[in-house]
Amino acid sequence: MSILSGKNILLGISGGIAAYKTASLVRLFVKSGAHVKVVMTPSSKEFITPLTLSTLSKNPVYSSFTNEDDENSVWNNHVELGLWADLFVVAPATANTLAKMANGVCDNLLMATYLSAKCPVYFAPAMDLDMYKHPSTVRSFKVLASYGNIMIPATSGELASGLVGEGRMAEPEDIVSFIEDDILDKLPMRGKKVLITAGPTYEAIDPVRFIGNHSSGKMGFEIAKAAARLGAEVILVAGPTHEKVKHSNIKVIPVVSNKEMYDAVHAHFKVMDVAILSAAVADYRPKEVAKEKIKKKSDTLVLELEKTKDILASLGSIKEHQFLVGFALETNNELENAKDKLKRKNLNLIVLNSLNDKGAGFKSETNKVTFIDDKEHITEHQLKTKIQVAEDLMNKILKQINA
Repeated sequence: MSILSGKNILLGISGGIAAYKTASLVRLFVKSGAHVKVVMTPSSKEFITPLTLSTLSKNPVYSSFTNEDDENSVWNNHVELGLWADLFVVAPATANTLAKMANGVCDNLLMATYLSAKCPVYFAPAMDLDMYKHPSTVRSFKVLASYGNIMIPATSGELASGLVGEGRMAEPEDIVSFIEDDILDKLPMRGKKVLITAGPTYEAIDPVRFIGNHSSGKMGFEIAKAAARLGAEVILVAGPTHEKVKHSNIKVIPVVSNKEMYDAVHAHFKVMDVAILSAAVADYRPKEVAKEKIKKKSDTLVLELEKTKDILASLGSIKEHQFLVGFALETNNELENAKDKLKRKNLNLIVLNSLNDKGAGFKSETNKVTFIDDKEHITEHQLKTKIQVAEDLMNKILKQINA
């Protein structure tokens, strides 16, 4: 999944021959999972039709302050368009449009929307080589950069004039890659490696039966998504679960038993910056696993159990630079038990939740947690969705590692 997934992208198209490439650009934005709306200058419609872009974006295309074919003259609200956008991409950005952007000339819907936008603005210049190097154009580049706008550099190649040189608009694939890389480079966990465990473990009794628990794995998967959204490279070690995730920054390692999870975690822990162990790992397993299905020969069945490996404690005993987070699901003496676990297992942070809280725990879309750090600072949160809890947790971790 691209970092652009779920984002609102407003594409501004000005009147240059490179406008024909915007059909591919819209398609790539949509393929990345973004929501796309298009604003065109009147002259850009000479190079590509609004119908093409509307079909590809699955949204109306805007090019004037009112709908030209609408007898009631409904106003296209440039303010709403500007505020809707998470990203504003002007491509192609002609010398004329760049000069207007630099000087605040507001004579069309695209410029009015640009002046109303509060989001990051990217622009991809497209013009002939002499225009590209002209002092007035160079000045426009500098002024726009001073406003915080981000230039997607033009490339060298054959131009519409027949000349070969700098001024060719970047290819659609390169524009998308540039924006993705720029966003990722600015994310607070870019370059960080995060290890997360999720779901239950199953400990076999025989080839058919197992000891397990009701964990769905949703909390761990949401934490993985939250870390990836912040730019982290995530290793997600997941026990048996129906949860799915598709993100370019998340590698899922499926496991079943405590031993498999232990081995997977230890194989990656050394190079991690953060480890968050949210899995509900089985504490005991059958001492002997039957090779054949156990038959019902009596009214009772006695199983001798032995302790499984304590994955969290094992990491706490070997951690060096890693920031280690554990979870505590309690039913009584919650704070005392969580604080004890925090110290015994050498954690930096523990996330406490209680089965006594309605809406918290397994198989729920919500959770109610309390954060306790290694200085025993306690932060209580109200009942929230697990998505929100994951975001709160990542913000808490960032605050502590950057302190």
